[in-house]
Amino acid sequence: MAHARPLSPHLGIYRWRVNMWQSTLHRVTGLFLCLGALLVTWGLIAAASGEAAWNVFAGFCGSWIGILLLILWTWSLWFHLCNGIQHLFRDAGRGFDAAQRDHARPPDYFATGWIVIAASVVLTILVWVVLIVRASGAAA
Repeated sequence: MAHARPLSPHLGIYRWRVNMWQSTLHRVTGLFLCLGALLVTWGLIAAASGEAAWNVFAGFCGSWIGILLLILWTWSLWFHLCNGIQHLFRDAGRGFDAAQRDHARPPDYFATGWIVIAASVVLTILVWVVLIVRASGAAA
């Protein structure tokens, strides 16, 4: 017996928009935040365990994989913060009134979505530049 109802469209027909990227990134960065919490826990246990354990931890954090994880963790923190602030405004209904729902142009939250992603990247770069400058002794 043939079904008269249409099937659900496959995800392949959808265009990826910034809000879809934000949703995906929010989940991925949540995973990075959990991994970062494990890294902090390892550091605290290493600090309490003595110099040898701390040297192993510091050696890992100084390796390329450790630095990459720390950068991703920093970006995850900033992205979650920026995305959370944007969600507070969305939950308050900002940008969703009739005047801003003109279907002839993209919604306002598309632009703010790209701003959130860009701001998190810029803030991450800023943090790491400050850390590098402080570590090199150039700033007091």
